[in-house]
Amino acid sequence: MRRPTTARSIAVEVLCEAQLRQVFAGELLDKYLQLTERQRATDLVFGVIRNRTVIDTVIRRFSSYSTEQVPDKILNVLRVGVYELVFCPQAAEYAIVNEAVEYTKNSANRKQAGFVNAVLRQTLRHIVSRQKILDQALPPNTLPQSTDMGCEFSIELLPDRNVSPVEYFSIAFSLPAWLVGGWLSEYGLEQTMQIVFASNRRPSVYLRPNPLKTTAGELAEKLKAAEVECEVELESQMIKLISPGSITALPGFDEGLFSVQDLSAAETVRLLNPQPVWTILDLCAAPGTKTIQLAQTAGGTAKILATDIDSSRLRKVKENVARLGLSHFVTVIEYDALDDFVKRFGDFDCVLVDAPCSNTGVLARRPEVRHRITPDSIAKLTKAQGDLLCKAAKLLKPGGVLCYSTCSIQPEEDNVLVKSFLRDNPGFKLKAEKLIFPSAQQPDHDGGYAAIMEKGSGTFSGGGL
Repeated sequence: MRRPTTARSIAVEVLCEAQLRQVFAGELLDKYLQLTERQRATDLVFGVIRNRTVIDTVIRRFSSYSTEQVPDKILNVLRVGVYELVFCPQAAEYAIVNEAVEYTKNSANRKQAGFVNAVLRQTLRHIVSRQKILDQALPPNTLPQSTDMGCEFSIELLPDRNVSPVEYFSIAFSLPAWLVGGWLSEYGLEQTMQIVFASNRRPSVYLRPNPLKTTAGELAEKLKAAEVECEVELESQMIKLISPGSITALPGFDEGLFSVQDLSAAETVRLLNPQPVWTILDLCAAPGTKTIQLAQTAGGTAKILATDIDSSRLRKVKENVARLGLSHFVTVIEYDALDDFVKRFGDFDCVLVDAPCSNTGVLARRPEVRHRITPDSIAKLTKAQGDLLCKAAKLLKPGGVLCYSTCSIQPEEDNVLVKSFLRDNPGFKLKAEKLIFPSAQQPDHDGGYAAIMEKGSGTFSGGGL
């Protein structure tokens, strides 16, 4: 079969291959980097993954078969088609249906093409409005597209939110019921609503200017001169790309004028406020975004050591450090060499533990996580996170600062784990902590957590809340 060239055909191929090989779809999309339709294909792939549960609910409702009975390729053709019909109201209905049918004819057979045509047209017949204000729509009949709009059907597809909120959120936003139930218990209905909408948004792309080389204003002007639509987010002085394309093709990328970072991810280093005289260890550095921010925030004078247990990802740290012009300030070493380095050079003023986590604060950006995460996997992560904290604590000087962060919003990975660490290590004091919930409001951002702890006696100069 010839290589797919349209966004829809690329999306189907990527979804099938990701499902077969059990790999992340983003890795497969890189194969289509040079294609003009890559950005749209990316939206289709990630959109299907984010909304797969509710999409499959629609397919089951308007098909005579269960999704388990439908061949994977045909199922993914339907998923892309239903996703566009429900979540892309600007896309023309005839183009969605016709291309799905033609693709199936070419890749399967006419009988299966007829099945695809029947399911998509049956779906269309039951859509009352492809885009309706949520407050004016019937909740059980309406699949939310954003905080304001939804796609309304003539029949009920969702349970009553007032009667079964866990089931409603789980189906409507394609999230595990146990995860939604935990959020409702911990954070309440209103906050959970904000989390689920944020977890299914199309996340914005933000650039953080390299302050050692440029300013937000200067970088924005450079981008606009190249007809890249963007705007400066005033509070953070980061730049939001309005129509993101290839990051590596942007003006200033090769010169190291910026790095890509979410607004919430940048808050960890701001809370830490690293000082120019510190020696800092970034213990889980890959891919290097916070390593770079540490060096830049400390004015390019702090001595920073970066390592990561994943050697393949550590190469990305070296690449990013070199591109940003920070090789003189950041030393990147293999994880196995850390103990020897400490023996020769001594302990650190600061250790950052940006710990591997469940990623529940970044579900919009890492959509596959929702289909893989389990309570058992979180339990294993918290054990590893606790071990990392203990290792980091031993590498600090008296009076040193320990910074712990995650891109999770699960209490057991965040403040509960930190409280346990502090209870077991009374020589440490909590100086500041911050939990950020993901938000779909503008400027939209991911969620995450950061805590700053001080070891023994000494002066703490980190930021407050």
